[in-house]
This record gives sequence, structure tokens and C-alpha cells, in this order.
Amino acid sequence: MGNMRLNEAIRGRRSIGRVKQEPITREHIEEVLEAGNWAPSHHGTEPWRFFVMTGKGRQALADAYADIASEAAPQLTGEELEAMRAKQAAKAFRAPVVIAVAVSPSDRKGVIRIEEFAAAHAAVQNMLLTAHALGLGAIWRSGEPMYHPRMKQAFQLTEKEEMVGLLYMGIPDMPHPEGKRKPAADKTVWMTD
Repeated sequence: MGNMRLNEAIRGRRSIGRVKQEPITREHIEEVLEAGNWAPSHHGTEPWRFFVMTGKGRQALADAYADIASEAAPQLTGEELEAMRAKQAAKAFRAPVVIAVAVSPSDRKGVIRIEEFAAAHAAVQNMLLTAHALGLGAIWRSGEPMYHPRMKQAFQLTEKEEMVGLLYMGIPDMPHPEGKRKPAADKTVWMTD
């Protein structure tokens, strides 16, 4: 994480939706993946799975976005349909690196499915913090298309596996947004003697 202190990384991290198209090093990508891999998981299941898309590799995501949008707009035909598909497909190319994060819940006895999701989400947070500490911009994208069966198909996920995040990552191309949080005290109950 370089010299950035953990509390600085936590407080300083922001969603950076606009990044430059210039590639980022494989070394940086691997550092981000490694951070995700060190997330906590109940029963040590390590249920996260990473799909790193760069260059033409992003086309799998682009096609899924386009197909999902087409299904939702059956009335469109011809040029209108093509324009809409192109617009949706372009989403996959908003960053030089997109990491799809999925959860592959363990079947082991005693493993609770929702806890596997918690672990995968923790992995995403580790990845976001590490990207920020490396001076990269990243955003955790999700939303309805991410949970569509066609998206599962794009990453050859099984029935029990699910997508949990799309991390778009690159060199920031926007001012760093200011952070705002309501005080922790407003959301805290102290239960003492």
C-alpha cells in the first residue's frame, strides 16, 4: 500500500467514475487482486472469484450489457436497436481495466450462503482501498444488469454463483470528490454496564 496509512486510505477513498484510457500495470492489477484475496471469510472458504478484463477482453462484458438492454426493449428494431446496443456496450470500455468479482459459495457443512457474499463484498472493499492507495481511480458498479442471467453467462458462472461487483479501474480523470459522512455516533448504540 506504499506509505499511505490505513485510516487515510479508508477516509480518502472515493468512487472515481472517470478514468483515462491509458493502461495500468499488471503489477498494480495483481496488487489489487492480492488485496481482495486476503479478505476475511467464514470457515476460510475464500469464495471470491476475479475476472480481469483489459483491451478486447472487455467485449464479453460489452456484449452482455447490450443483450440485457435489448431484452428490455423488444420494441426497438433496426438503427434504433443498433444505437442502443452500441451505447450499452460502450459502458464496458469506460476504464482500461474492469474486474468482475463473483462469489462461489462453498457447499461445505456449516457454511451459510449469505456469509459467503459478505466475504466477497469484503474482498471488493480491500480492492478499492488498495487501488486508492496506489493512486488509481476505481468505482464499484453494480445494478440490475449485473444480476441478470446473461451476465452470469458472460463469466460462465454456475447456478449457485453470483456476481457481486464490477470494479472499473484506471488513472483518475476527474477531480477527487470531497467526502461526506454523518457522524458514526448517529448510527451507534453503546451497550455497557
